[in-house]
Amino acid sequence: MLIKSFKPKTLIALALLLMPTLAAAQDGDLNGANTAWIMTSTALVLFMTLPGLSLFYAGLVRTKNSLSVLMQCFAIAVVISLLWLVVGYSIAFGPSESAYWGGLSKMFFNGVVVDSMTGDIPETVFSAFQMTFAIITPALVVGAFVERIKFSSMLLFSTLWTLLVYFPVANWVWGGGWLGQMGLIDFAGGTVVHVTAGVAALVTALVIGQREGFLSTPMMPHNLTMSFTGAAMLWVGWFGFNAGSGRCPDLDAHRMDQTW
Repeated sequence: MLIKSFKPKTLIALALLLMPTLAAAQDGDLNGANTAWIMTSTALVLFMTLPGLSLFYAGLVRTKNSLSVLMQCFAIAVVISLLWLVVGYSIAFGPSESAYWGGLSKMFFNGVVVDSMTGDIPETVFSAFQMTFAIITPALVVGAFVERIKFSSMLLFSTLWTLLVYFPVANWVWGGGWLGQMGLIDFAGGTVVHVTAGVAALVTALVIGQREGFLSTPMMPHNLTMSFTGAAMLWVGWFGFNAGSGRCPDLDAHRMDQTW
């Protein structure tokens, strides 16, 4: 009903009112289309973790552990978001003090203001997009030790691993670090996300060992419909993961010749 109430003359008038705003954005080197797409991609990548990955893992475990798995993914999203604000963004994408980390000059988003730009999009949008990558990476590891460690242990491991592994590796590859300087190209997390998470999952599974009752007690997934739904959400979110990286601008010249 609201749409029908707008007459063509009204729509034209609104468009004319918006034209100065669009012109001002262009004068400031802000690309509105790219900014809108990265914001959309940010939502899609977060959608991969909450609820996509959460449902996928929760459906594969026994009924008594399904809620725990859901809360593990949710808690990781909360804690890593705070960690990203405090030091994560600075370590991964701060002005490189060396080839191994970005330093602490951007702790608590110091210097990240409304007018800050990364390429042709606001730096706040870029940092939010990269934050969703930081969130999903430790959440991927959850599947390796699900049902076998305490919630507090999971949270401590995820926090320390993200701080000591993910943030530095993101700087090595995407933030102008030594791997990027060697010419390593990581289009959408093949190294930063998947290699690091895969190695972490393998190591934790080997250290913890097989679960009690393995090969002797049936441990059937309690809800494959839930897992299918989560997998479908991951597939949908992947368009933000990859296509968003395709439009995410380079960070100044120190990104070498990488094409996002």
